Amino acid sequence: FFLTTVTVQELFQTSAGSTCYNSFASQALPDHIQTKMSASVGMSSTHTGLGRAKLPSQSGAVQRLAAAHHTSRGHPTKLETTMRGYGKFIVGGNWKCNGTLASVQELIKGLNEGAGGLPDNVDVVVAPPFLHLSKVLSEVNPRFEVSAQNAWVEPDLDDPDHHYDSRTGAFTGEVSAEMLEDMTVPWVIIGHSERRTLMGETNEIVGKKVAHARYHGLSVIACVGESLEQREAGKKFYLDIIFSQLQAIADEIDDYEHSSWGAQVVIAYEPIWAIGTGKVATPAQAQEVHAAIRKWLHNHVSPEVAASTRIQYGGSVNASNCSELAQYGDIDGFLVGGASLNAVDFVEICKSGSIHYKAVGMPKY
Repeated sequence: FFLTTVTVQELFQTSAGSTCYNSFASQALPDHIQTKMSASVGMSSTHTGLGRAKLPSQSGAVQRLAAAHHTSRGHPTKLETTMRGYGKFIVGGNWKCNGTLASVQELIKGLNEGAGGLPDNVDVVVAPPFLHLSKVLSEVNPRFEVSAQNAWVEPDLDDPDHHYDSRTGAFTGEVSAEMLEDMTVPWVIIGHSERRTLMGETNEIVGKKVAHARYHGLSVIACVGESLEQREAGKKFYLDIIFSQLQAIADEIDDYEHSSWGAQVVIAYEPIWAIGTGKVATPAQAQEVHAAIRKWLHNHVSPEVAASTRIQYGGSVNASNCSELAQYGDIDGFLVGGASLNAVDFVEICKSGSIHYKAVGMPKY
């Protein structure tokens, strides 16, 4: 695991006009640090098979990134450079409990009209309510992958193999991962803050759900985050809350059968304290938690999982703040709520991922 601190000013004064990330890293940092940085951001072709990522020849993305890390007084702040992950930037749209037949039809139409403008190097997932899954699967442009918002697991079921297949269907109103698999739904959201707070889902249940979904081939967006009360108790306290949520997932899928979970499981950080409270989470606060999550994955799961896991930000992302958020290295995507119900806004949010370092110059794969 690599961790160093440099100023943005120091980093970019020596790299103006550079088109290669490794090039400006080697100019700004000592050789032994640059080597670790190159490996940690997933640019080693022997490790990832993705080739080497390059920045565009124009310096706009570099200038935006540098500007984003300056204080209001214009002085450079410290940029914490951690082990970056690899893989495409990913944006998810959670429609929650919204939508009539007519409004869903209109939303599908708007998404299809905007599909041609989506960057090739940004993954996009939409999550309609269960009732509309079949319609969206059949009618939305394939550029948008489809996700369910939840999948059932029997809470008290013990399974040493971590499959959690129930022997009965006597769970009125629930939808299982087997059903989603049968419908060819490729994604599912697990552990959303609303299900944790309103439905009483515990860390243990969330971990079981993730394992059950993975066993049936679903990719998972697993949500973690802290409440206002937990946030105000201090940094160590709220990070421990998030780490305990991650540990419950790792406990269930950290075996050979689920060993690909870093690539198949996206972590969505939701600062619950900043949603509907009048308090605002800054991009720097989001980046700080994302970096801590990646470091935890590295130390408690594996360096490979830390590198391959994409970490979304889910704190009231909209078309106005997405571009600034996308400039932070450990923010690998967004989980969007209300703004995903507006096709024009959602497509714009997806486009913002094209300025993230993951997307800039990344080969198509």
